[in-house]
Amino acid sequence: MILVTGGTGFVGQKIVHELRAREHDVRCLVRDRGRASKLAAWGCELVEGDVTDAASLRAAVRGCDVVIHLVAILTGSRQEFERIMEQGTRDLVTAAKEEGVRRFVLMSALGTSEETRDLVPYFHAKWEMEQAVKASGIEHVVFRPSFVFGPDGGILATFKRLARLMPVTPIVGNGKQRIQPIWGEDVAAYFAAAVDKPEAANRTFELGGPDVVTWDELWTKLKRALGVRRPSLHVPMGVMRVQATVLERLPNPPVTRDQLKMLEAGDNVVSSNDAVETFKLPLVPLDDQLRRAA
Repeated sequence: MILVTGGTGFVGQKIVHELRAREHDVRCLVRDRGRASKLAAWGCELVEGDVTDAASLRAAVRGCDVVIHLVAILTGSRQEFERIMEQGTRDLVTAAKEEGVRRFVLMSALGTSEETRDLVPYFHAKWEMEQAVKASGIEHVVFRPSFVFGPDGGILATFKRLARLMPVTPIVGNGKQRIQPIWGEDVAAYFAAAVDKPEAANRTFELGGPDVVTWDELWTKLKRALGVRRPSLHVPMGVMRVQATVLERLPNPPVTRDQLKMLEAGDNVVSSNDAVETFKLPLVPLDDQLRRAA
């Protein structure tokens, strides 16, 4: 039995679907069964609970031999990052260790490192999650994906709306920083393969698609795929920070100052081909990703 946390999310659903396609028994930790009807329809066992409730984590892990931990937040106070991501992971690791879980597979994020851990609460939380898993003594696999693209959610859906609705496409900064988007189903294939692959044990893998592009190139490709002809405008980082200061007051801000800090930190590309060489999985080219999502 495989326990999946965060299975109702954009990437989580893809991972659960891939696991079920491979005929794995899957149990999903959910806060609301009503929002998990798709998972139930796929044959998943549902258990109600929350990563902030240690008792519910112990109940969820019982009888499982693999844990796939996907829960994370993108915005919130430092205390929320600590409570949900850091302490939640520590409690889940403790429960997994007590239950004798064989392997723990963690979703981290590209850009997470000892050098960036104090840049923003998100990176700090991801780093602490990684450390908790690595120090547990449980056989583990840590993935650090780049931007995950798909037709049905995630950041690409936001990009599509901007490209279609805005008279001018705003590009943050100079547009020269590089990114390496990966298709959602490809991420799911990595996670599913990591459940059993011996060569992946106790390793950290950066995940990116087969193509590296600048932000300028990405927007050009996306607008071409959408059939949109609109000019782009580079918005200085200073202007974006002022806007983010105001937008952060919204319930679901489109951009935050912390996200801008992560963008300024440098290229979001993988530093090695370890994942490709270890898993040998086919990857969807960026042009095909954009066509599928158009």
